[in-house]
Amino acid sequence: MASEKEFTESQKNFLQGFAMGSDVARKVQGLPIISNSGIAGVQRGGPPGLALELGPQGAKITDSSSSPEDVQTVAQNQFLNAGKKLSKEEKAKREKDPFSMWAEMREAAAEDKYPKGDDVFLYKFHGLFYVAPNQNSFMCRLRIAGGDLSSWQLRGVADLADRCGGGYVDLTTRANLQIREIPASRGCELLEGLVDLGLVNKGSGADNVRNITCSATSGIDPRELCETLPLAKAMHHHILNTRDLYRLPRKFNISFDGGGEIPTLDETNDLAFQAVTVTEEFASEELPAGVYFRLALGGITGHEDFARSTGVLLRHEDCVPVADAVLRVFLRSGDRTDREKARLKYVLDDWGFEKFLKAVEEEMGRTLPRVESERFVDPLPPDRWAHVGVHPQKQDNKYYVGVIFPVGRSTSNQTRGLARIAEKYGSGRIRLTVWQNLILPDIDEADLEAVKQEIVDLGLDWSASSIRSGLVACTGNKGCKFAAADTKGQAMYLANYLEERIDLDVPINLHFTGCPNSCAQHYIGDIGMRGTKVEEGEEMVEGYEIVVGGGYSFAQAIGRQLYAGVAFSDIPPLIERLLQYYLDQRESGETFAQFANRHELEDLRSIVEPLVHAT
Repeated sequence: MASEKEFTESQKNFLQGFAMGSDVARKVQGLPIISNSGIAGVQRGGPPGLALELGPQGAKITDSSSSPEDVQTVAQNQFLNAGKKLSKEEKAKREKDPFSMWAEMREAAAEDKYPKGDDVFLYKFHGLFYVAPNQNSFMCRLRIAGGDLSSWQLRGVADLADRCGGGYVDLTTRANLQIREIPASRGCELLEGLVDLGLVNKGSGADNVRNITCSATSGIDPRELCETLPLAKAMHHHILNTRDLYRLPRKFNISFDGGGEIPTLDETNDLAFQAVTVTEEFASEELPAGVYFRLALGGITGHEDFARSTGVLLRHEDCVPVADAVLRVFLRSGDRTDREKARLKYVLDDWGFEKFLKAVEEEMGRTLPRVESERFVDPLPPDRWAHVGVHPQKQDNKYYVGVIFPVGRSTSNQTRGLARIAEKYGSGRIRLTVWQNLILPDIDEADLEAVKQEIVDLGLDWSASSIRSGLVACTGNKGCKFAAADTKGQAMYLANYLEERIDLDVPINLHFTGCPNSCAQHYIGDIGMRGTKVEEGEEMVEGYEIVVGGGYSFAQAIGRQLYAGVAFSDIPPLIERLLQYYLDQRESGETFAQFANRHELEDLRSIVEPLVHAT
């Protein structure tokens, strides 16, 4: 082959045009790409094979063999070479690319067949969960960056829920939506319908980065330090367009908190970005005054751990590159043999934070700035009622209204009604929150009464009811094979029971989760409940482990176990007695969590013991 110096400008132009044209044909045939044109660049994660690079010094042949499959295979081989066995999910990913299944999925849909064997897991990469035996149907998890939706998208989701699902949508604790009761024949049709709405949900399940969350009131919050929705969307698109990042050892959660009134629960994420302020007093040439993001890692409250600060402060533009580097280190280092130990927390526990950060810096090719906590100021504590009710925006004469959904479920008609309200009185935008509800922004003050009435007319509520505004529940055993109890139904029963008997003047968070995965994050609730089976006479009945005193943000705490198991029939009077004791004995300004944590567990048990058959 000729040396680089022998190529003239005209030869370079000819070769580039030839390579670009060849790429079109080769791409269609699934052959290796030979140029660095816009069709497929020579870059990490691109197709394998030889590549012809055309640079300022001429042309040369390079090897671009680092495909996404290679990244995953190399990570898996580390464990195989050490004599260990891959988990069944890792074997499934090794044997079959989940994103090469579309023809199979379409064929199965045409035959009205659900997936079997490993395909049940692989379908989750497309957001389709076969939830048998609890429901002989699919659940579809969407991907909505930062919880930001247009009214026409929300209406479209409601229409899809009618056409392909059970006629309702569930709002989740990741500011996201789910559609349930999807027949086998309608799964692919639903996915196509979502794409037509501009909602791409690839990687919304299985071993991928889940829905990116940010401050629900980004851009409209009078108190926020900076907007985070643009960052959430940038991260969202980076993930969708980077194939390596679909090869993680387990799921991964990322959150951006801008310091506004509605908390994002960023500390419960694997990777958390929290806005902080460096004031003039502590600024320097290397660290000018302004807003930065504090980097925290390793949150997974179901395993009783919050994300911990790394001491790293980042500029706005550095967040996505650092997140990418963290993900790549996790991709290579996460456990591929034990699913219970495959989350980022366990890499950090094994390596320590400093070793992990050095690996991130090596990935990025530069050091990350460490800053002492004394040199920056944290945002104000969040408002625990800011996600419900009426609140002023930073825009003049504009308000947002937080709508309450009992246990996060909305019928298709209610969903369409909210889309209509957003169009009629607002800007046609909707924001989902991590509290299983949504907010309608950009409402004129003159329209507030009409909006509140129309919400009530839909059978929903907007007022800050102390019980319902803090009620969080996962799907439960009506739709999840892992759940041991009917969390949504029993949470609603408890809310009705308590509201008939107790008048609270402070917010209380009641979290119902069905299994140890803790999708409803029961450990951070004022009162948290995890489904379990409880012996009652000769029968095993639905019940809950009960923890008390959990918290988040500036009141971070993992709830302490009050009871290992209580039959649900005993729980309503038990919770009533606990709350009444709190109201009678609390100190001025004391929250329930503070009250619970200054009491010994035995003292709290003595208050409710006569009511409970507990284990």
